[in-house]
Amino acid sequence: MTRGEATQIKVHYRGKSDDFIVFVDDNDTYKKWMNDKSIPLAHFVSTFKVFVTGKQGTQGQLSDAAKLTLAAEFDTENEDDVIKQILEKGNVQETQFPGRTGPKNDSQTTNIVNGQPGTR
Repeated sequence: MTRGEATQIKVHYRGKSDDFIVFVDDNDTYKKWMNDKSIPLAHFVSTFKVFVTGKQGTQGQLSDAAKLTLAAEFDTENEDDVIKQILEKGNVQETQFPGRTGPKNDSQTTNIVNGQPGTR
């Protein structure tokens, strides 16, 4: 049985000193926004946070971008303005996560409680 299949969409912007990431929930709405800025960002942006990867490209460990880092790269500390710039200038990257496989009937699995095998 397969479940939990998902797609992660992120927009990557390579800055002068860091790599910046913004997560997007709906790639189709994002594409429409590129031509129609009247579409609210809330309709497709996952979280209104900008992440940095510490110069490790799109696969680096993510951390919140500091306001000083944003100001140095984008001439503003306003995250909404930075998100718009990243969305306009960045590259979209989609990652497919395959569904997880697992037992079809959880009552058939064993569960160890207090060191004793048992059933759920």
